[in-house]
Amino acid sequence: MNIKFKTLNNSIIKCKKCPRLIKFSKKISKEKRKQNISEIYWGKPVTGFGDLNAKLMIIGLAPAAHGGTRTGRAFTGDKSGDFLFKCLKAAKISNQAKSININDGLKINKTYITNILKCVPPGDKPLNNELNNCAKHFDNEISNLKSLKVIITLGKVAFDNYIKFYKKNYFLDKNFIFKHGKKFNLPDGKTLISSYHPSPRNVNTKVVNLKMMTSLFVKAKKII
Repeated sequence: MNIKFKTLNNSIIKCKKCPRLIKFSKKISKEKRKQNISEIYWGKPVTGFGDLNAKLMIIGLAPAAHGGTRTGRAFTGDKSGDFLFKCLKAAKISNQAKSININDGLKINKTYITNILKCVPPGDKPLNNELNNCAKHFDNEISNLKSLKVIITLGKVAFDNYIKFYKKNYFLDKNFIFKHGKKFNLPDGKTLISSYHPSPRNVNTKVVNLKMMTSLFVKAKKII
């Protein structure tokens, strides 16, 4: 890991700007879930992970209560992550179809995965000030990934906050409206693709399926 990312990740892990989120993470880590009762939860802000020379960036909302907050890695140890990595394996981006823990041997090719919010919010509903507090970390992640060509946002909140980053740094002369699978050309030459979130609710109600999500990742690979 290079110095810039090491410094950034340390600042994320030590961040205490959102007392509500810190308190909630500690509560989850203490109470735990029955099937994980013997585990030691990470219980801190969760950094992004992957290839630091990534050409593809995948962005979610926040670490899951008993996923990233437990394992210390985004989309790891929860059902959203299970579905996501089935798709990434099928698209030949990941070397395996599951993301279990930080020692599972997972590798993702030319890809970096992160969340807009680095801590789990109660009810998966972050407050605006919490999103604003975390924006600096997210902005630094994007700025440090010098080879990025394609960004996939998972869910409308991730999409809206990624657009906020561009509005702060570039002139956008049109409205960007969320729609699954839609491709947007950005002013710095990058491509944004919006997607539904691979949440259990969306999977169970067939809002998304394996074929749909895999084809989206394959489309992204063709661009990079």
